[in-house]
Amino acid sequence: MRKTQLAILLVLLLTIVGCRPTAVKQQDIENEPGREPITIKQNNKDLLNGVSKAICYSGFRSGQHPDRGDGAVNPSYDEVLEDMKILFENSNFELIRLYDCGENSEMVLRVIKENGIDIKVMLGIWLKAELSNHESCEWLTEPIPEEILQQNRVLNLMEIEKGIKLADEFEDIIVAVNVGNEALVDWNDHKVDTDTIISYVHKVRNAVEQPVTVADNYKWWADNGSSLAKEVDFLAIHLYPIWEGIGIDEALTFSKENVMEVRKAFPDGKIVITEAGWPSVASEFSTQANQANQQRYYTEIMSWTNEMNITTFFFEAFDEDWKGNPDNMLGAEKHWGLFGVDRNPKKVMQ
Repeated sequence: MRKTQLAILLVLLLTIVGCRPTAVKQQDIENEPGREPITIKQNNKDLLNGVSKAICYSGFRSGQHPDRGDGAVNPSYDEVLEDMKILFENSNFELIRLYDCGENSEMVLRVIKENGIDIKVMLGIWLKAELSNHESCEWLTEPIPEEILQQNRVLNLMEIEKGIKLADEFEDIIVAVNVGNEALVDWNDHKVDTDTIISYVHKVRNAVEQPVTVADNYKWWADNGSSLAKEVDFLAIHLYPIWEGIGIDEALTFSKENVMEVRKAFPDGKIVITEAGWPSVASEFSTQANQANQQRYYTEIMSWTNEMNITTFFFEAFDEDWKGNPDNMLGAEKHWGLFGVDRNPKKVMQ
């Protein structure tokens, strides 16, 4: 009797497995006999603009900065042109990431177009805080006033309209549009509700021809990104092993695990790494932050993601000394560049 029941049960199980849809969960794929485990490797067509090597770019030099409430001090046309030549002609970067739709980003697009530089752009739409994240963000010491949050909602809609306009005007240069940068994680100061960002993504996708995404930490995507993943054209993830206490010897392995975590959550999702980096100087982790380790992480992660057909924007092109604590010139935020703020190449670019 038990053998008969067992046989019936096996038939039922086989029937269920045979009737499963193509899109199955990661644990199902890993456990089913005869199925290959899911892999990180993507198809060549999943590369953004057909390239794996890309760079994050923000060209503010010493004494320059974006608008922090009292106006911006932007690089000049000639300074931006110098940067584009360094990145394209000297370093062979054909794809860069911009973070907002402000005057400086528009200048970058004009410089590329007017000088016939063969660089493509992932355009950013910067979202200001619409929620006061003072309870989770360590550098927000008090709540953001509601009137400021309301102003930010208006400014965000204006930024979106500007992004749509630029994506149309520079359609031959802009190959993707990113809506919001690390605006979903609990630890940042410019938090926006997920449903609001989804509505913004809808607005942009309905207005532009380019693929649209949202950039955030790999862990947020893996744990919380299910609703947003359905609305974007690819998953834009950030990897920073050094911020998570990982040394250079384990950095590549840890980065692979980060990507696999996202892949397990979204087996069919197209992944682009929109930030991965290693500082050359950092008082926060001085023994690990140096040019030799930066060169090693860059070489290892870019080689691996090239093999995996994952476009990777290394963070970042140039040091920016306006970032972080103005009283700590050795802070990590100022030293992620592959080139110094003076445009001299670091070891990785020599």
